[in-house]
Amino acid sequence: MNRLELTGLTARPAQVWGGVRLVPLVREQPVEGLRLHREVYSGYGTGVVEVGPRTHYTSYIPHGFVADWSGDGANTAAYGTQLAAQDGNGSPSTPPRTLTLPRHRHHRLAKRQPGNRLRFLPLHLAMEGYLALHFGGPSTAWEEWSRQALRDGLSPRAEDAYLGWSVRGLGDALRAFEIHPGQCGVMMYTADALAAAFVVPHPDDYRLLHPTLVQDLYGELVHQYAMYGAPVAGFGARIADGPHVRTLADLRAAARGQEREWGETHDTLFARELLDTSYAFDRVYRMGSFTLWRFLPPFLRNRDGQHIGETVTDHKGRVAYLKTFRLSEAQVRRGHLLQRLADADWLLPRAAAALGTTPEELVRRIRAAGFESLLRDRGSR
Repeated sequence: MNRLELTGLTARPAQVWGGVRLVPLVREQPVEGLRLHREVYSGYGTGVVEVGPRTHYTSYIPHGFVADWSGDGANTAAYGTQLAAQDGNGSPSTPPRTLTLPRHRHHRLAKRQPGNRLRFLPLHLAMEGYLALHFGGPSTAWEEWSRQALRDGLSPRAEDAYLGWSVRGLGDALRAFEIHPGQCGVMMYTADALAAAFVVPHPDDYRLLHPTLVQDLYGELVHQYAMYGAPVAGFGARIADGPHVRTLADLRAAARGQEREWGETHDTLFARELLDTSYAFDRVYRMGSFTLWRFLPPFLRNRDGQHIGETVTDHKGRVAYLKTFRLSEAQVRRGHLLQRLADADWLLPRAAAALGTTPEELVRRIRAAGFESLLRDRGSR
């Protein structure tokens, strides 16, 4: 179990649109040796994702990300951009041409491309890791479990999410707010609850990928908070008039002090639920000196704000890429329940004792969590 550390990233004062708060994350220096591009598909909607031999699922797939550690990323045209030749006056001499990729029926979660490049499906890595949590089901044929549970485990399993366009105010906020010099990421809040974190290695990558945030998937709670939450307070610098502020240089120094104070407040108050949690990391792919991971929280009950996600770290453990998804309370409960069942080897009396309840109450909780198909029909005993 390890924690996320956003070393080298500094929070800038928040920008507020209604109930949406965006906190820019700025790097003094880009992460060297890694660039991130977007792979555009020829239509938005559902797609089929391969997760193993004869195993796939159907989901929303708007695009993929391409991690490039070849060292040529700065000179690589990003998919989805428009290229146009120019005449001597700087005007286009030919109509612009949009680069697109043919749509494929099947996508892999992570697929090596020619050269030192890896295409992966953002957030699908994280969500598949959550869906696969103890996916095999009972490891012992205890009498409480159905034949289907012993044969198929938790297959099929599905979770709901909301498209960014449906999160009230998010599209307007992303369109209206400025992108800071050196910005490589953003923390997104709805009703001051952390909705998602997004970090990339280079400011140019962020400018390219900033609009894709409205095409991402967000949790149920995020959608509800944005819909029903009240507007949040904006950031306002307060510089007291006094003898220490006499020149423009003094005023500038005081303003920068307010910015530093905001950054410290953000890290210790707003982002604490993400940064002060220990995660279980699963390595997905090694890319030279970088590593792609996905991670799961500890699924603790009665704790606000638990996130799944994926990240790319360098050889020093610094985060070059990060994307998170906030789980709903129901999703946390399901994860917690599956963890306790697996820890007890799926023996109901043992799991009930660990949870401080009775086997009968545990059966009720399993049914309420949507795992009723795992249980044996009482009439068949």
